[in-house]
Amino acid sequence: MSDLVSHKVELDSAYANSVLGVNDDHLRVLNNLIDADLFARGHVVTITGPGYEVRRAASVLGELEAMARRGHAISSDAVKRALDIVTVDAPQSVGEILGADIVARRGKVVRPKTAGQKRYVDAIDENTVVFGIGPAGSGKTYLAVAKAVQALQSKQVSRIILTRPAVEAGEKLGFLPGTLSDKIDPYLRPLYDALRDMLDPEMIPKLIEAGVIEVAPLAYMRGRTLNDAFVILDEAQNTTPEQMKMFLTRLGFGAKMVVTGDATQVDLPRGTKSGLRVVREILDGVEDIHFSDLYSGDVVRHQLVGRIVSAYDTYDDELAKKRAKRKEEQ
Repeated sequence: MSDLVSHKVELDSAYANSVLGVNDDHLRVLNNLIDADLFARGHVVTITGPGYEVRRAASVLGELEAMARRGHAISSDAVKRALDIVTVDAPQSVGEILGADIVARRGKVVRPKTAGQKRYVDAIDENTVVFGIGPAGSGKTYLAVAKAVQALQSKQVSRIILTRPAVEAGEKLGFLPGTLSDKIDPYLRPLYDALRDMLDPEMIPKLIEAGVIEVAPLAYMRGRTLNDAFVILDEAQNTTPEQMKMFLTRLGFGAKMVVTGDATQVDLPRGTKSGLRVVREILDGVEDIHFSDLYSGDVVRHQLVGRIVSAYDTYDDELAKKRAKRKEEQ
């Protein structure tokens, strides 16, 4: 018991309800996630437990209060995210990360939710070409589309171009019913879905018709120079090295490019190299090009998705070790 410490955090009474939640719901979330006991009486929270855990809990409460002061709504998810960030980053970064709004529509705000996502968003601001590489659900495409919409709304660019390679995954395009547009549409659907979260759906067809937004397969980029545009290449792991080079050399004046992909989910035919895997060896270190890595801790879908990604990563690491050991023994 001598290792336990007790510490009181006095919240500003004007923001205590936002921080603690209705019926102290937010406090209960924090209590369940941390190895310390938290008890609130009015706007004073008493934290008892090991010193490190007490400091973590106090930092989270302080950061949540800072967010409330800035007018940001606090949710149970924000409490969990704040705890994750305090664990891995300096506590003062929490409010900056969770309060960094990108775009908003009808009360829904798109913002980074992890330290890795904030670094990715900052890299897009600071570089002309950014590669966002990470697992499903880590926000690499969604945040890139949000930055594109932000750039369009602030008149940094005059158009948005969204593209993906139309790589077949079990079905041949020629065997699917409908026109070429009908066949390609499923490949581009995730990009349309992201747009609909950030723009009024009725505006999207008008913007597409006016050429302000273009959503097209990668093959349609060949031979073009993309000026004054925010260009996103999604699912880049399914490009060949030649396609990747073709895309990157479309860069025009006043343009910005974001390339997203997951190098562990390549759908190319066996024996075909992924352009996303090769490009890092070629361009890493080139000025104004940035490679931003996202990990399972940056996954913001269902919590189970992050655990699934981590389990697959562990499995792949173990498999690689076994293969290396077999080679040594041969």
